[in-house]
Amino acid sequence: MRFGAHIRLLVTGLLLTFAVALAVPAGAQQVNPTADAVRERQFLDALKGNPQAELQGRISIPDQKAATLERPAGRDWRAFHQGTMLRTAVIAVLGTLLVLAAFFLIRGRIRTEAGPAGQTITRFNAFERFIHWLTAGCFIILALSGLNVTFGKLVLLPLIGPQAFTNLSIAAKWAHNFLAWPFMLGIALMFVIWIKDNIPNAMDIRWFAAGGGIIGKGHPEARRFNAGQKVVFWSVVLGGAALSVSGFYLLFPFSAGGVLNLQFWNVVHGIVSVLMIALMLGHIYIGSIGMEGAFDAMGSGEVDLNWAKAHHSLWVEEEMQKARAGADNRLQPAE
Repeated sequence: MRFGAHIRLLVTGLLLTFAVALAVPAGAQQVNPTADAVRERQFLDALKGNPQAELQGRISIPDQKAATLERPAGRDWRAFHQGTMLRTAVIAVLGTLLVLAAFFLIRGRIRTEAGPAGQTITRFNAFERFIHWLTAGCFIILALSGLNVTFGKLVLLPLIGPQAFTNLSIAAKWAHNFLAWPFMLGIALMFVIWIKDNIPNAMDIRWFAAGGGIIGKGHPEARRFNAGQKVVFWSVVLGGAALSVSGFYLLFPFSAGGVLNLQFWNVVHGIVSVLMIALMLGHIYIGSIGMEGAFDAMGSGEVDLNWAKAHHSLWVEEEMQKARAGADNRLQPAE
């Protein structure tokens, strides 16, 4: 019985093999998988030489984009997003934090050498402060939600778990999409109300040459905005414009003009974002623990007169002339 079963199994196997051989075309039996893989690799390498190259298939649905089987440029974008972008963000953000910490330990807080004057001067009015905090508040949430895209899986996911990370990421996505619009508005209003005081001039060169009062002692002359603040202003305006344009295409991808253009705007958005985050970390440092009295300018809008004379001496002279002429009394006794 056992020998008969073996014979039946052997006959069945031979019949199946014969049937498969008849069903498969003769040419297909000559395929060399190794050789085909080599030709495919050579073909893909040749496509890489042309950033517009695509490997197209045939489809029966109206959307011809679905026919794209391979786009080598997508691999380059993925390598940038998961490698170069990550390293750039680490260097820009963590590097800036380390530099600021070292600077604080070495330089300490910048004090007003003359001490409080007992009198204040209006630095920014309520509308200017509103625009500043609107833009700043939106930027902070946009920055945190954007950094979650780059670092979230590496940092937050292991700490809070998949479910919490998913919920947080969904909320961050909606916040990022909606707060982009008031951020754009804030950038535009900043440009309109402060452009007249941020035109570069020869005085800015002397300000940088003297270290801006941050390196060394003494404070160079400046009008309402010194050279350092002008750098921040133009970086925010130009960087904000780049983020606005690139962000618009990321929000509405079909208006970008193709996948390659969308990848380009994604790279622009990421690089400009981390550079602006690094710049704003320095701005926050100076406006808080880095310089005595600096926060009052955007807090209450009133700054100590001696602080204003030290950092914006020419602007104080102009305001005091207006006060003496009775045109605009901005000097107030300190509370």
